[in-house]
Amino acid sequence: MTSQAIAKIIAFVIYLGLMIYVGLRNANKNNSSADFFLGGRKVGPWVTALSAEASDSSAWLLMGLPGLCYLGGVKETFWTALGLILGTYLNWLFVAKPLRKCSIAFGDSITIPEFLTNRFKDKSHLLSIVSVVFIVLFFTIYTASGFVACAKLFNSVFGLPYHAGLAIGIIVILCYTITGGYLAVCTTDFIQGTLIFVAFVVSSVVVVFALGGPANAIAQVKDFNAAAIAGNFGETLKNTFTNNQTYKGLSIASALAWGLGYFGMPHIIVRFMGIRSNKEVKKARRIGTVWMVISYIGTFIIGTLGTAYLFNHGTILGTEAGAVISGITNFGDAETVFSATMQNMYPAFFAGIFLCAILAASMSTADSQLLAASSAVSQDLFKGLIKKDASEKEVLTVSRITVFLISLIALFLSLNPNSSIFGLVSFAWSGFGATFGPLVLLALYWKGTTAAGAIAGLITGGVTDVVWHYLKGGIFDVYEILPAFIVCLIVTVVVSLCTKKDPEVLSEFEKYKQIED
Repeated sequence: MTSQAIAKIIAFVIYLGLMIYVGLRNANKNNSSADFFLGGRKVGPWVTALSAEASDSSAWLLMGLPGLCYLGGVKETFWTALGLILGTYLNWLFVAKPLRKCSIAFGDSITIPEFLTNRFKDKSHLLSIVSVVFIVLFFTIYTASGFVACAKLFNSVFGLPYHAGLAIGIIVILCYTITGGYLAVCTTDFIQGTLIFVAFVVSSVVVVFALGGPANAIAQVKDFNAAAIAGNFGETLKNTFTNNQTYKGLSIASALAWGLGYFGMPHIIVRFMGIRSNKEVKKARRIGTVWMVISYIGTFIIGTLGTAYLFNHGTILGTEAGAVISGITNFGDAETVFSATMQNMYPAFFAGIFLCAILAASMSTADSQLLAASSAVSQDLFKGLIKKDASEKEVLTVSRITVFLISLIALFLSLNPNSSIFGLVSFAWSGFGATFGPLVLLALYWKGTTAAGAIAGLITGGVTDVVWHYLKGGIFDVYEILPAFIVCLIVTVVVSLCTKKDPEVLSEFEKYKQIED
């Protein structure tokens, strides 16, 4: 084993050990389900903001989007990033304060399914059941993307077999999520969000100057793109770069529609419910938005300039095996552009530290998703329907078992080494945005929403999203979140208008609106 490999291993061991330590340190702070799932609503603005954005961004920020940008998808990356930045800002602006206030007013709810059930007084509990089904379904897919990222990272950095890297990532994530709960997840996400931010800022500056400054860097990227379109690097890159030249119209609308996902993302909006005070939301919003803007700028720089930088170091990613390219010796997956650039740019130990940012992005999302999914099962199904007199200890036990079981299913989905991080994330993201997004907004702003309307909207939105995802061609090339979000919104409103209003619900809604921030 080389000294460089040992240095990288030391960096990873330090980072992974820190994550496990945080989980164990917070293990004795979970005396109730409210502590385990929401941190007792005592989390400050900095931790809330960075944990929300870190859990939002996932590995696709450091692997999926840079890989897309690397393959000539600058336009798609730009419009997607713009949609996400607008979405996260509007989510903080219109959902954060009202959701925290409303979730407390309606039964002091600690999960999204519980909040929706309490808000609409759904005595049938059908809303809760359907919510949990969609949460488990889409979170399992989403979690699988994080596992895939961990496996690809360990494979590209250490040459570990894909499945060995998969196992390491899952074990570490399970250790601190199962033991530490919400406080551990938020704390680790804060650390991970900080690491991601520093990695992007420092690396963006270094890669620009390594290519001779901004002007030279842009010129070299243009030369690379022209060569790719000319077919100098094989048909795979030629077709990808050529297709990206026609990105417009409905494609732009699809990319911007990513922003709609924020309104219905359980593992993100639950952060709003757990913040210490509504007075701290404004500060958290500013912190989170700045983090987002700078991080996406870093995505552009690394993904775009990585083509020229790696080419200069004898590497082109994303080419077909056997392609004859002068001076090129290494081939790989385009989604590893960030890790490949880091390994070429820094000494081994520092490269290992920055590569942990990819691991951080994967873990910060997977842990939040596992916690949100387990809370839905244990709190809303087990205690809400199966055993209403369940003790806090029993709820926590069921939650931890659920985390483990969902991880096993996600593991199965991530066994394929050719899995696309971007593809898995986009499907799960649209699923949550289309099903829960309209309901959360209506629950907070329209008192006329009924339980029947919410159930109908949830089901039709989810079904539309899944069906649209598997239909290709024509209008079905539009990102499924856009039509599914619209369908869910319209169905919820129409059914609510056609059903009888519960006077108790209307009265409680008026009281909630009168509560001061």
